[in-house]
Amino acid sequence: MSENNKPAAKVSIYPVHATIWRNGNFYSVTFERSYKDKDGSWKRTNSFSGHELLSLAKCADMAHTETLRLRALDTREANEEVAGDDE
Repeated sequence: MSENNKPAAKVSIYPVHATIWRNGNFYSVTFERSYKDKDGSWKRTNSFSGHELLSLAKCADMAHTETLRLRALDTREANEEVAGDDE
């Protein structure tokens, strides 16, 4: 996988996982759920049952917080670059 395809961050509330992707100047988030199939093999899906919705909501809240943190870091780094150009 190329460097550009690496996630910016991941957060999880088992069995729900959020992957945060940098897309230019903004971030997008994908959600998955882990489960074991009848043979005991781990699988992932983007389908959620009713009893998993609270975990999905909490994971979305954590992903939102993480995207805000990442955007703040981007802003700080951009400001440092501008300040460095003035020297």
